[in-house]
Amino acid sequence: MNLIDKKVTHKRFGNGRVVKYNDSFIEIHFATENKKFVFPDAFGEHLKLHDKSAANSLDEVIQKMELVRKKEEQKKEEEITLQRKEQQRHLEYEKLMKNHKLHPKSQIVVWCDEEEQNSFFTEWKVFTGAIKSGNNKGKPKIPSRVHQNSACLLTARDSSMPEKDRRILGVYMVNEDFIGKFCEDGYIPAHSEYRLKLTEQESDRFPFWKYYVNEKTPHQMTWNTGKHRYFDNAWMAQILLDIVSLKSDTQEQELAQKFFEHFCKMNQIQEEALAKPNGALMRI
Repeated sequence: MNLIDKKVTHKRFGNGRVVKYNDSFIEIHFATENKKFVFPDAFGEHLKLHDKSAANSLDEVIQKMELVRKKEEQKKEEEITLQRKEQQRHLEYEKLMKNHKLHPKSQIVVWCDEEEQNSFFTEWKVFTGAIKSGNNKGKPKIPSRVHQNSACLLTARDSSMPEKDRRILGVYMVNEDFIGKFCEDGYIPAHSEYRLKLTEQESDRFPFWKYYVNEKTPHQMTWNTGKHRYFDNAWMAQILLDIVSLKSDTQEQELAQKFFEHFCKMNQIQEEALAKPNGALMRI
């Protein structure tokens, strides 16, 4: 569409012709002077094209631009709505965290079956298991004690091995927005940064029962039933500290150290006050 030399009429300045235009402005030569207007906004209310074919083409351009403008405005409104919802969610989260009391046993250990071992380190989430009986039979167990200060320990043992040989596969801090009592599907997602996977060789050197003890039966190593257990915050700190020493790769060791420091901060644990591991395996 070429508008150069096209005749126009302005309500105030009268007749003129187009001498120059671009995507933003159009310049019209009137009887005594040139005037610039916003293009194509000035057409319709202030300027009229004499050429009907050019006017129709311009109307199509204006309609397309108006459609784009409306879509952009709608997108901005949607973004503002999302921002407001996010701000509200953040305020509610901050309020909840302000009233959150640190539980001394808010760490969770999960028994991973063979299928989960193959998929876990790609999905980085674990299932807490289903309720076995009662009115809620079949529904996911709610990890109500798990909060932003919690870490999730992954363990496994081969069916041919005794329970004392249960090994640690990996550990992750739970997602920073996760609140266990609001969890409906029973899945605990991992933090975006604090995730540690042990190699098979490292895992073989990392027995779970070195750290964990059932206080009712301190000399026994029995899992009994269920897919997960809660355990002491200090025990998890011991595990993380030992992973730092275990890792030989510099990058992984640095991540493990950052993980340990973050965990201690979240759980108000002083490294120098941390006792040596004293799980059931250490009491034989």
